[in-house]
Amino acid sequence: MKNSCIIFFALSFSFVLKAQTVYYDASAFPLLGKISEATETRYERLPERLKGISRKDIWDLGKQPAGFAIRFCSDSRQISVIWEVVNDQTANHMAPTGIKGLDLYCLENGEWTYVNTARPTEKKSKATIISNMEKREREFMLYLPLYDGVVSIEIGIDSLASIGQPKVDLPRRIKPLVAYGTSILQGGCASRTGMAHTNILSRKLNREVINLGFSGNAFLDYDIAELMAECDASVYILDFMPNVNVEQINEKAEKFYRILREKRPNTPIVFIENPIYPHAAFNVNLQNYISDKNKALKAVFDGLKTKQEKNIWYIPSDGMIGLDGDATVDGVHFTDLGFSRYADFLFPKIKDIIE
Repeated sequence: MKNSCIIFFALSFSFVLKAQTVYYDASAFPLLGKISEATETRYERLPERLKGISRKDIWDLGKQPAGFAIRFCSDSRQISVIWEVVNDQTANHMAPTGIKGLDLYCLENGEWTYVNTARPTEKKSKATIISNMEKREREFMLYLPLYDGVVSIEIGIDSLASIGQPKVDLPRRIKPLVAYGTSILQGGCASRTGMAHTNILSRKLNREVINLGFSGNAFLDYDIAELMAECDASVYILDFMPNVNVEQINEKAEKFYRILREKRPNTPIVFIENPIYPHAAFNVNLQNYISDKNKALKAVFDGLKTKQEKNIWYIPSDGMIGLDGDATVDGVHFTDLGFSRYADFLFPKIKDIIE
């Protein structure tokens, strides 16, 4: 009888603790990584006006909030979330936590520190990300899914705690980095959302980054260049090479650049070579294909330099993801190791350009 009472008390106490969590709609808090506010719903990347103008594949991928992060401040001892995704996507080479999970970071001594991950269980999931923290006010950043759309997000805190707008302007939102690219740039195949290299760069630079990565679809679409040019960026990063061939580079790369330059005559523009994939060491055809593409891009860049174009940079792929072959999940898409190496590779170069 005594043991039964103890069990009943423990269960009752657990119920009371759960009942003390209060949820707040995340739409009340700032959303980083968004190039336009004029979207169909809050958690998508492309403005509504591009519907029917952008290619359907681009439009559909724009529904996935890669690079988005919610900023808030709270003194709660625990942080929980309820979130609903659009498609409940799965992939055979990417973890669900990266596709449709949420990552929580906390600002500690001026640096963003990983707290924990909310793991998805179904289209609408509920998770306690962290509990039993010391009660004090903290700055938080919650990264959204990389490869699934988001319907809604609620943030749960203790009923006696407070939640509000961030009190620290970090990452800095003035003149964000705007990055255009492929599935790798979108975040494939990070094991969790905070590990996409654009998110890592944002934390390292403490500056907002706009992620315009479109999986398998970075074909130098001019409407995307026009969208990018609307943003007063600190730098435009052009990382489209894995999706294009030599003909597309020759035909479209300079025009894409000109669209940016016409509206932003002084903004730095960075061209990045195609990564040297590990299996290119064994596949001679792939090795030659990548080499030909990189030569074509370099020729475009050299042509721009010959025409006295200013504020342009070229980043070769040498040393981009290491030489041990361990940085990809499938020979192409990066693991967390690959993303970490890529961010470390880009960080000093981009830092020098924007400062």
